[in-house]
Amino acid sequence: MSSSVLYDLPGPRARARNRASSIVSAVLVAALLAFVIYRFWQSGQFDPLKWQQFEYQAIQLQLLDGLGNTLLAAGIATVFALAFGAVFAAARISDHRLVRLPAVGVVELFRAIPLLILMFFWYYIPRDYGIKIDAMWAVILGLTLYNGSVLAEVFRAGIAAVPRGQAEAAYALGLRKTQVIMSILLPQAVRSMLPTIVSQLVVLLKDTALGFIVTYPELLYVGKQMGGRLTFGFPYVPVYLVIALIYIGLCALLSGLAHWLERRTRRTGRAMPIAVDADLAVEEAEEAALRQQRHP
Repeated sequence: MSSSVLYDLPGPRARARNRASSIVSAVLVAALLAFVIYRFWQSGQFDPLKWQQFEYQAIQLQLLDGLGNTLLAAGIATVFALAFGAVFAAARISDHRLVRLPAVGVVELFRAIPLLILMFFWYYIPRDYGIKIDAMWAVILGLTLYNGSVLAEVFRAGIAAVPRGQAEAAYALGLRKTQVIMSILLPQAVRSMLPTIVSQLVVLLKDTALGFIVTYPELLYVGKQMGGRLTFGFPYVPVYLVIALIYIGLCALLSGLAHWLERRTRRTGRAMPIAVDADLAVEEAEEAALRQQRHP
């Protein structure tokens, strides 16, 4: 079917309007950016004194320590959140009510609770009972429960989007439901939902910045300390600009990795298709049944 049936190609006038609107939008964005830079310059944010501290090795090492703590919490929480999401997605589509209903309750509960409250809970509540949890683990547990619940819904939606014939063919071959989910449905779901998964992991990475509220020494916590130095004229804006650039770079790297993985899985999928031919699987099952009848 031609794409023009679903979408009318723009004519000369429409293309001219689109080009003009793009130019106007670009000019407005550039003007806004120029205004912000001008205001920063007018308020003295580009004063060399405010940027001088970045020349010192101790300050650079402090930033690296904050970056390392951010990546550590994000890395551990990513592994836990992916495992949490996979387990609870499988539980949500279980045929057993005793498994499915608690999984639904857990996922909906932690999706509804703000992430900051989860971090507060793991950091402060255990202290009332004499249990001290490190700030890093309070951040990791909060990130895991919230993002894992979101990923569980992503995985469930991805599994539901796989054509029904894939599961029917696998059942015809004699596979159990756990094998069908883990070997047939989940790999295809992960491949199709990879952009959404990566988007949620980018959110997880940025949400580590909330850890400064529970005194976890990640990038934002370090930046707050660096910006409060009177010696350099309270350089909050320069410090936060540097930290924002670091976060942008991290997210860009993560997005680039996701694109590379997506291209690689597509090539692997063409070379080694995971999909099961439903008709072929049914024929094989019927032949096996006939052979068993002839040679009991």
